[in-house]
Amino acid sequence: MASSEATNASLAYQYGGNHKGGWLAYLPEEWLPYVQLARLSPPVGLFLVFIPHAFGILHAAIRNQSAPLDVARASGLLFAASFFYSNAVHIWNDLIDAPIDSKVQRTRKRPIPRRAVSPRAAFLFAASQALVTGSFLFFMEGNLVENCLYAVPGIISWTYYPYAKLHTFWTQAVLGFALSWGVVMGSISLGLRPVAYKAGQVDFATIVLFTASICWTMIYDSVYAYQDLADDLQIGVGSMAVLFRYQIKPIFWSLVAVITVCLGILGRWEEMSPVYYILVPGGTTLWLGLMVTNVNLADSGSCWWWFSNGFWGVGGFIVVGLLLEYLRIIRFWN
Repeated sequence: MASSEATNASLAYQYGGNHKGGWLAYLPEEWLPYVQLARLSPPVGLFLVFIPHAFGILHAAIRNQSAPLDVARASGLLFAASFFYSNAVHIWNDLIDAPIDSKVQRTRKRPIPRRAVSPRAAFLFAASQALVTGSFLFFMEGNLVENCLYAVPGIISWTYYPYAKLHTFWTQAVLGFALSWGVVMGSISLGLRPVAYKAGQVDFATIVLFTASICWTMIYDSVYAYQDLADDLQIGVGSMAVLFRYQIKPIFWSLVAVITVCLGILGRWEEMSPVYYILVPGGTTLWLGLMVTNVNLADSGSCWWWFSNGFWGVGGFIVVGLLLEYLRIIRFWN
């Protein structure tokens, strides 16, 4: 019995949307369900959304040799936008997923399944966050209409994502597209258009970075999905974990190879320095290799640890590598 309670307590902290500790203890009780809906503690969701934007910002800064103040402005703008965007998509996901969440041990005490927030209130909360997110498009560099057009694929993919598990096993690919669209939005925030509609041109360096981000998401979110594998099999929803069960590691290794090649192509295309190759393709491949080798997919605690650390490790290597390359390009050290 004690072991079962410990397991349940552990699951509550594995991004289940029902955290209560830390600074949340100081909030009015009626605020708590809304903070839980938005995944503000721990703030993993915010960085899941922002980090791909940071990839795009830094890549565009390298290409355009952007001024540091412009990079700082774009980063601050998209970090703030990511806060509201993360709120909106997490609330939307919980709203659509509520009937499924009520049947899953890790998520059954989220605010909507436990009836702490009504579906109507959740929808209005999500809509308010989405509207605030949209307002940031007015402050981005470039033409407003074009910026809005660039945002559409991300909006569509996020809207569809909570339904994906009902239609396909490749839900992690859908999530990868939705999250990685941040690479595109980060790029346009500094004037790098991945697709020049009028000229009919595609920026292939941005596309390979976008592809690497999708594959990375597919790995870490699949590891995350194994926490709920038994429940998902019983309920009948789709994921890569459900499709491949415990034979997924060869798929992971294939995705690692694609990521390494894409990041290598990016370096070659942009004529990056050796530091980039050591940190970005090298560090990313090493960290993902450790993750794929060591994660115990049958152990929820191991899945949570490697999901969290796999995200921060790879995201950190790519951001730091691109940042150092940008500083080299603008001769920051001279």
